[in-house]
Amino acid sequence: MYPCVMDDLKGRVALVTGSSRGIGRAIALALAEAGADIVVNFLSRSAEAQAVESQIRQLERRCVSIQADVSSSSDVQRLIRGSEERLGSVDILVNNAGISRPQPIEEITERDWDEVIAANLKSCFLVTQAVLPRMRARKWGRIVNLSSVAAQVGGVVGPHYAASKAGILGLTHFYAQRLAKEGITVNAIAPALVETEMVTSNPDARPDRIPIGRYGSPGEVAEVAVMLARNGYMNGQTINVNGGWFMS
Repeated sequence: MYPCVMDDLKGRVALVTGSSRGIGRAIALALAEAGADIVVNFLSRSAEAQAVESQIRQLERRCVSIQADVSSSSDVQRLIRGSEERLGSVDILVNNAGISRPQPIEEITERDWDEVIAANLKSCFLVTQAVLPRMRARKWGRIVNLSSVAAQVGGVVGPHYAASKAGILGLTHFYAQRLAKEGITVNAIAPALVETEMVTSNPDARPDRIPIGRYGSPGEVAEVAVMLARNGYMNGQTINVNGGWFMS
């Protein structure tokens, strides 16, 4: 008999990187509502991370918040070690952490390029590599990577951001085809113009670019993340939550 879609995620541990605010926060809360225990990861906004942790505990889920720079291998190792010691092995990984640096082309420096690639793409690789040994041993895992419409149409931030988000799709495809027979699915979500601080602070990110004519909400992205965590047959896919900006 084939496995069915999971009704809830009770007993699963989910790590959501960059989950003190924005899309990451919405995904962490949605996974908790679906039954998962949550590791809230943050870089610097400890008060916001603690607020998310408090909300999750009110849902009667276990939760810890752990500060870590996920573009640093030593921080990632500390993050995963802390997650395992306090909640158990990570079953569901959502690679959401990232930065957006809107810049004119002529102003982008090598340092800008390196920092955006590290925060958005290298982090995805480091955290995935760190959780994989336990997932492979259990023969079960769900990995969801946050890409962007910028990977498909270029976007409105810059070539460093677009390249980092396109790289996430390549990373997703590789892991998906290599790990599928081990019970681990890997998928990507490519949002566009979701109403977060990162988007609304960019004057080029206008809702009139979207056929639907409005910003998306973090909750609309979070619904897709929960679906991917529940579903064992979706694999290697990019789910476009973009109001129709890019159609596939």
